[in-house]
Amino acid sequence: VLYCYVGKNSRSLHRTFNVEPLYLQHENTGLAIDYMHWQVPLSKRFRALKLWFVLRNYGISGLQKMIRENVRLAQKFEALVRSDNRFEIPAARHMGLIVFRLRGECSMTEKLLKKLNSSGKMHAVPCCIKGQYVIRFTITSQRTTAQDLTRDWAIIRSTATDVLEEYGIVSTNRKRVPPK
Repeated sequence: VLYCYVGKNSRSLHRTFNVEPLYLQHENTGLAIDYMHWQVPLSKRFRALKLWFVLRNYGISGLQKMIRENVRLAQKFEALVRSDNRFEIPAARHMGLIVFRLRGECSMTEKLLKKLNSSGKMHAVPCCIKGQYVIRFTITSQRTTAQDLTRDWAIIRSTATDVLEEYGIVSTNRKRVPPK
């Protein structure tokens, strides 16, 4: 591998390690050399090393506790998404991962995600499921709280209203979440 770093043909190295899933693409792709494709950070061994560090840091019981809390928060966020009929959840929640989209054209969901990320208030990543553009919202931090989710959901709803208005869609038919 060292030869590839100092070799003249960087294209073969790039082709070897190139990973281009939708969630890693961004509007600045191709403007500069992306060194992500020149290494092996997404390999199985490298992921195993990251897991080893997590286990050393938290221990088994600490990791279990964190995962359970993240799943509980993901269930709460899923309920928030389901409470607004402008959104749909095209795939089942998986641990701390919720995918959702605006009902209608994929371009509306894509515009929603771009506005959310460019606001700098939150970050989510895109994905494509059965030809539908969806937003991947993950809860993976031990510091995430229910208040964080409520804040993010308010940002998502407000931005969705703006996007729908840009498309000439005015929606007043929203379900309400019963207070707990």
